[in-house]
Amino acid sequence: MEWLINFPFVDPSLSITQRIFMKNLIVPAVLAMLCLFPSPDSRASDSQSWTIPAAGNSFQSFSSTTGRRRNGGSFLKLLDADTVLSMYFHVDRSAKIEIDVEAKAGTDATSLIAIIGGEERKLSVRGDAFASHSVGTLNVQQAGYVRVDLRTQETTNSSAAVEIKGLVVRSNTEGLQVTCVATNEGNMFYWGRRGPSVHLSYQVPRDISVEYGYSEITVADGEDPIGSYFMANGFGEGYFGIQVNSPTERRVLFSVWSPFQTDDPRKIPEDQRVQLLAKGPEVKTGEFGNEGSGGQSYLIYPWQAGRTYRFLTRVVPDENGSTVYTSWFGDKANNEWRLIASFRRPKTNTYLRGFHSFLENFDPSTGDQMRRGQHGNIWVRDKEGMWHECLKARFSVDATGQGKHRLDFDGGSSDSIFYLRNCGFFNGTKKPGETFERQTFSPTPPEIDLQKLPLE
Repeated sequence: MEWLINFPFVDPSLSITQRIFMKNLIVPAVLAMLCLFPSPDSRASDSQSWTIPAAGNSFQSFSSTTGRRRNGGSFLKLLDADTVLSMYFHVDRSAKIEIDVEAKAGTDATSLIAIIGGEERKLSVRGDAFASHSVGTLNVQQAGYVRVDLRTQETTNSSAAVEIKGLVVRSNTEGLQVTCVATNEGNMFYWGRRGPSVHLSYQVPRDISVEYGYSEITVADGEDPIGSYFMANGFGEGYFGIQVNSPTERRVLFSVWSPFQTDDPRKIPEDQRVQLLAKGPEVKTGEFGNEGSGGQSYLIYPWQAGRTYRFLTRVVPDENGSTVYTSWFGDKANNEWRLIASFRRPKTNTYLRGFHSFLENFDPSTGDQMRRGQHGNIWVRDKEGMWHECLKARFSVDATGQGKHRLDFDGGSSDSIFYLRNCGFFNGTKKPGETFERQTFSPTPPEIDLQKLPLE
């Protein structure tokens, strides 16, 4: 059976805190190369083959039996006809490819439906051992992501569920490269399902001491799935932005790392702990770990898609060998400012450095959903009181993108805004290291009465 597909056919709308970008490159980028070369048993012939593991390259729709997404483990089960397993891999050129699905279903035969571009094919799966079942031949017309949907024809019980190990892709197309999350080395199935994180490093004038960083974020409706963290004001020792934690909860998050390097906050010596100096009303504070450790603060706040929010961060050294970090947040249309928190970081003597923004997904079950943030009206204020607008930014991506485990990452500029986009298996990857330039947002800096900012 042969299907003709005109790419791109994957609509991101149909189809979530990352290791901050200075720490994220520890996952070896070379792992992705395992998926770019033919497997050893196929090199003797003209045909190449690639294995696409289900555990790192697939996403399940909401199940009628559980009411939630499921993923994880080496194999994925299809329990009912309402649950669809979508698997993704990327081809770098037009090609003719053959696709098999590796599956098992116990002693009773179960009908498995494979769907590509709206075309369906029924497969009969039986047996306790994984076996290959031909899905068919596909003519891919141009480079991009290929999506294969799998579902059962009928509801099954857990003992007779179809288990999916992955796909096998074969092709005689010369020079073809197939990209996927090839192995779980470095916990890459988890990171691969989260998707690539993307960053913008803002260009600021040299030879100035930056005391304040200011930026604004707007997220369009439908571009804010669960697991999204739109980070507005990043700096060398922490980060500040907004995130989507659940269908009913959203947060404003501000964190500062300890100078002591550990993922366990209990191991931080007393003289290197980040100290809370102040916090705003209803702000919760504490410690965090797993991605470095330090002081964390967050405000449960129902920020909305389509509205513009503003972020202000002050970084200033004190006279005792420490630095104070303070952040404020507000709805721009309401002309409001709310104190999130103020922290003292010991053994640190610096002004704001490494000013940047990023976009990440921290929920591996929603890595198939596209998110996009618009960053505009970006300024820094030096310690002498002069404002400087940031009109250029350098684009980068974490190890998931650098290693080509996932290629759905993007950034750029449009008129007076920068934007960042990731996940969703879209086509249109930007090259890490590119520099973007936006138009000026306003000839005058933001109007902020610094003396009247709330301190509690």
